[in-house]
Amino acid sequence: MKNILITGGAGFIGSNFVKRMLEKHPEYKIINVDALTYAGNLENLKDIDHNKNYTFIKADIRDREKIREIFNTYDIDSVVNFAAESHVDRSIEEPEVFLTTNIIGTQTLLDAAKNHWKINPNDKYCRDYKAGVKFLQVSTDEVYGALGETGMFVETMPLMPNSPYSASKASADMIVRAYNETFGLPVNITRCSNNYGAYQFPEKLIPLMINNCLNEKELPVYGDGMQIRDWLHVKDHCSAIDTVLHKGEDGEVYNIGGNNEKANIEIVKLIIDTVREKISSVIARSESDVAISDMSLQGAKRHSNLQPDTSNSEPQTVSKPQTTNHEPNLINYQLIKYVKDRPGHDKRYAIDNTKITTELGWEPKYTFEQGIKETIQWYLDNTEWIDNIVSGDYIKYYEKMYSNRG
Repeated sequence: MKNILITGGAGFIGSNFVKRMLEKHPEYKIINVDALTYAGNLENLKDIDHNKNYTFIKADIRDREKIREIFNTYDIDSVVNFAAESHVDRSIEEPEVFLTTNIIGTQTLLDAAKNHWKINPNDKYCRDYKAGVKFLQVSTDEVYGALGETGMFVETMPLMPNSPYSASKASADMIVRAYNETFGLPVNITRCSNNYGAYQFPEKLIPLMINNCLNEKELPVYGDGMQIRDWLHVKDHCSAIDTVLHKGEDGEVYNIGGNNEKANIEIVKLIIDTVREKISSVIARSESDVAISDMSLQGAKRHSNLQPDTSNSEPQTVSKPQTTNHEPNLINYQLIKYVKDRPGHDKRYAIDNTKITTELGWEPKYTFEQGIKETIQWYLDNTEWIDNIVSGDYIKYYEKMYSNRG
């Protein structure tokens, strides 16, 4: 029986990982710690609320007393640290919170793990730990900086972050490495490319564009839209982290990429085309269902005229076909609005995932074309989830970020 502490488990990637672990490893105990800041959402996890092997604790990873208590109460033997402030734009507006959460928070977790797992915690020279323990730091390819037109990020490249967010993640990576080198703490670090999929907070590119398409709002695109990213489906990312947790060599770093390089503007246009196509299909099915329903109702009436009176019987009803209030022709490239580029915007990222594929046997399963269609369909099917999020503080934030950048 493993007792795994997952921090940031109410966020986008974290919640997907929590669900995967409960499904793939039903014998494990999962303790989810999340401060429930703007991007943490327990609605992401409502379907596992009553799982006997799942515990949620609202806590901040910077709270040393609480983190120590959690380690002692649940006898934690593995940590997967997703907890982080993660949006570059927010880090430009408020860098301090990124530094405290992403750096001090990580160090707080490392201290708790070291003291709980060390065979002799009072001996500073002791490098012996309980069997099977591991601290897994979930990081980002942004710590490497930007690439030119060619080349890919490999694990041995120097870290050259260009934003407060990526600098805070690079700093956290360095502290994790230092705890491995200095104290012998068993660790791994994973660095992923851009994620997409279900439950992603709508400040990120893909859910933002899907939601704006559905509401026929402008689609803000930074600069010329030619920033290139490697796109990784969140389920592929979670399977890779699971692999590293169980198979990763002590102290090693593993890049996780989806082998899907795309320019941002290409993504935006693909979303427009796919959303319009899906809405058109809904309308076509709706019109077909209406025609069939009308024919069925007329047939039922003709049939009833031939039947004896049965006044005590229940009246027949015809189910309403699926409909949409969206006008597909309004979802087009004219919604694209190019806005002033963000400061320090890296032009290109690309992940070389050779190490994890050859040494640990992991490979991504999703093509981008397959994954984006599945993702768009999820958002179409879960508009209530979006509506619950896109309100209040998010609206104020959105206006601040995009309204004056034309």
